[in-house]
Amino acid sequence: MSTVRRYADQPSKMRRVGNDTEAQRPRLVRRPFVAVATRLLNPYIRRFAGSKHVRLFALVYHQGRRSGRSYSTPVGARPTRDGFIIPMTFGAGADWFQNVQAAGGCIIRWNGEEYQVSDPEIIGWRDALPAFHRLERAVVPMLGITQFVRLHTFPGAQSGPHTL
Repeated sequence: MSTVRRYADQPSKMRRVGNDTEAQRPRLVRRPFVAVATRLLNPYIRRFAGSKHVRLFALVYHQGRRSGRSYSTPVGARPTRDGFIIPMTFGAGADWFQNVQAAGGCIIRWNGEEYQVSDPEIIGWRDALPAFHRLERAVVPMLGITQFVRLHTFPGAQSGPHTL
Protein backbone atom coordinates (compact mmCIF):
# COMPACT_ATOMS: atom_id res chain seq x y z
CA MET A 1 0.00 0.00 0.00
CA SER A 2 1.34 3.42 -0.85
CA THR A 3 0.59 6.69 0.87
CA VAL A 4 1.16 10.30 -0.02
CA ARG A 5 3.33 12.52 2.19
CA ARG A 6 3.38 16.33 2.25
CA TYR A 7 6.53 18.17 3.21
CA ALA A 8 6.13 20.94 5.76
CA ASP A 9 8.42 23.29 3.83
CA GLN A 10 6.54 22.69 0.57
CA PRO A 11 2.90 21.90 1.31
CA SER A 12 1.96 21.74 -2.39
CA LYS A 13 4.68 19.16 -3.19
CA MET A 14 3.42 15.62 -2.73
CA ARG A 15 5.61 12.53 -3.08
CA ARG A 16 4.43 8.95 -3.31
CA VAL A 17 5.69 6.76 -0.50
CA GLY A 18 5.59 2.99 -0.57
CA ASN A 19 5.88 0.44 -3.33
CA ASP A 20 6.21 2.74 -6.35
CA THR A 21 8.84 5.28 -5.31
CA GLU A 22 10.76 6.18 -2.21
CA ALA A 23 10.03 9.44 -0.43
CA GLN A 24 12.56 12.02 -1.50
CA ARG A 25 12.97 15.70 -0.94
CA PRO A 26 12.83 17.68 -4.19
CA ARG A 27 16.23 18.16 -5.79
CA LEU A 28 16.79 21.81 -4.85
CA VAL A 29 20.17 22.11 -6.55
CA ARG A 30 19.57 20.07 -9.69
CA ARG A 31 16.26 21.64 -10.74
CA PRO A 32 17.58 25.21 -11.09
CA PHE A 33 20.60 23.92 -13.03
CA VAL A 34 18.40 21.89 -15.37
CA ALA A 35 16.03 24.84 -15.82
CA VAL A 36 18.87 27.19 -16.84
CA ALA A 37 20.45 24.57 -19.11
CA THR A 38 17.07 23.95 -20.73
CA ARG A 39 16.55 27.64 -21.53
CA LEU A 40 20.02 27.90 -23.03
CA LEU A 41 20.08 24.61 -24.92
CA ASN A 42 16.49 24.21 -26.19
CA PRO A 43 16.97 26.46 -29.25
CA TYR A 44 19.91 24.29 -30.35
CA ILE A 45 18.31 20.98 -29.44
CA ARG A 46 15.14 21.98 -31.32
CA ARG A 47 17.16 22.08 -34.58
CA PHE A 48 18.11 18.41 -34.31
CA ALA A 49 15.34 16.90 -32.18
CA GLY A 50 13.16 14.44 -34.03
CA SER A 51 15.73 13.75 -36.74
CA LYS A 52 17.13 10.36 -37.68
CA HIS A 53 20.54 11.48 -36.44
CA VAL A 54 19.53 12.43 -32.89
CA ARG A 55 17.19 9.74 -31.59
CA LEU A 56 17.64 10.85 -27.98
CA PHE A 57 15.30 13.82 -28.48
CA ALA A 58 11.89 14.24 -30.05
CA LEU A 59 9.82 17.30 -30.84
CA VAL A 60 6.35 17.57 -29.35
CA TYR A 61 4.03 19.71 -31.48
CA HIS A 62 1.18 21.04 -29.34
CA GLN A 63 -1.30 23.92 -29.16
CA GLY A 64 -1.54 26.40 -26.33
CA ARG A 65 -4.59 25.59 -24.23
CA ARG A 66 -5.45 29.27 -23.75
CA SER A 67 -3.80 31.04 -26.68
CA GLY A 68 -4.36 28.40 -29.36
CA ARG A 69 -0.84 29.15 -30.58
CA SER A 70 1.27 26.29 -32.04
CA TYR A 71 4.41 25.25 -30.16
CA SER A 72 7.20 22.76 -30.61
CA THR A 73 9.02 21.54 -27.51
CA PRO A 74 12.10 19.31 -27.53
CA VAL A 75 11.81 16.43 -25.07
CA GLY A 76 13.57 13.17 -24.36
CA ALA A 77 11.33 10.41 -25.72
CA ARG A 78 11.53 6.64 -25.89
CA PRO A 79 9.45 4.57 -28.29
CA THR A 80 7.31 1.72 -26.99
CA ARG A 81 5.21 -0.93 -28.74
CA ASP A 82 2.17 1.33 -28.77
CA GLY A 83 3.55 4.87 -28.51
CA PHE A 84 6.12 6.84 -26.52
CA ILE A 85 7.28 7.48 -22.98
CA ILE A 86 8.58 10.95 -22.12
CA PRO A 87 10.39 11.83 -18.88
CA MET A 88 8.68 14.77 -17.19
CA THR A 89 11.78 16.71 -16.19
CA PHE A 90 9.71 19.56 -14.75
CA GLY A 91 6.72 17.50 -13.60
CA ALA A 92 3.06 17.66 -14.53
CA GLY A 93 3.08 21.47 -14.28
CA ALA A 94 5.18 21.89 -17.46
CA ASP A 95 3.31 23.96 -20.06
CA TRP A 96 3.86 21.46 -22.87
CA PHE A 97 2.31 18.69 -20.76
CA GLN A 98 -0.62 20.85 -19.66
CA ASN A 99 -1.31 21.65 -23.32
CA VAL A 100 -1.08 18.01 -24.41
CA GLN A 101 -3.31 16.92 -21.54
CA ALA A 102 -5.92 19.58 -22.33
CA ALA A 103 -5.96 18.62 -26.03
CA GLY A 104 -5.90 14.89 -25.29
CA GLY A 105 -2.88 14.38 -27.56
CA CYS A 106 -0.25 15.89 -29.82
CA ILE A 107 2.15 15.08 -32.64
CA ILE A 108 5.60 13.71 -31.86
CA ARG A 109 8.44 13.92 -34.37
CA TRP A 110 10.97 11.18 -33.65
CA ASN A 111 13.56 9.47 -35.84
CA GLY A 112 12.53 11.57 -38.84
CA GLU A 113 8.84 10.54 -38.67
CA GLU A 114 5.76 12.19 -37.18
CA TYR A 115 3.33 10.27 -35.00
CA GLN A 116 -0.15 11.32 -33.87
CA VAL A 117 -0.41 10.35 -30.19
CA SER A 118 -3.20 10.57 -27.65
CA ASP A 119 -4.34 9.62 -24.16
CA PRO A 120 -1.56 11.18 -22.03
CA GLU A 121 -1.11 9.12 -18.88
CA ILE A 122 1.27 9.89 -16.00
CA ILE A 123 3.23 6.83 -14.92
CA GLY A 124 6.02 6.12 -12.44
CA TRP A 125 9.61 4.98 -12.94
CA ARG A 126 8.76 1.30 -12.50
CA ASP A 127 6.39 1.37 -15.50
CA ALA A 128 8.72 3.53 -17.62
CA LEU A 129 11.92 1.55 -16.92
CA PRO A 130 11.65 -1.00 -19.79
CA ALA A 131 11.65 1.79 -22.41
CA PHE A 132 15.12 3.00 -21.37
CA HIS A 133 18.58 1.65 -22.17
CA ARG A 134 20.92 0.51 -19.39
CA LEU A 135 22.89 3.78 -19.23
CA GLU A 136 19.72 5.87 -19.22
CA ARG A 137 18.37 3.74 -16.36
CA ALA A 138 21.29 4.96 -14.27
CA VAL A 139 21.10 8.63 -15.33
CA VAL A 140 17.34 9.29 -15.06
CA PRO A 141 17.13 8.69 -11.29
CA MET A 142 20.21 10.89 -10.73
CA LEU A 143 18.33 13.76 -12.39
CA GLY A 144 15.50 13.31 -9.90
CA ILE A 145 12.89 12.51 -12.55
CA THR A 146 10.10 10.42 -11.03
CA GLN A 147 7.19 11.08 -13.39
CA PHE A 148 6.78 10.12 -17.02
CA VAL A 149 4.00 10.51 -19.55
CA ARG A 150 2.89 7.59 -21.70
CA LEU A 151 1.32 8.55 -25.02
CA HIS A 152 -0.37 6.06 -27.34
CA THR A 153 -0.22 6.16 -31.13
CA PHE A 154 -3.41 5.75 -33.09
CA PRO A 155 -3.63 2.21 -34.51
CA GLY A 156 -1.76 2.17 -37.83
CA ALA A 157 -1.46 5.95 -37.87
CA GLN A 158 1.53 8.01 -38.80
CA SER A 159 0.89 11.58 -39.72
CA GLY A 160 2.34 13.77 -42.39
CA PRO A 161 3.63 17.28 -41.75
CA HIS A 162 2.12 18.56 -38.51
CA THR A 163 -1.01 20.63 -38.87
CA LEU A 164 -1.51 22.10 -35.41
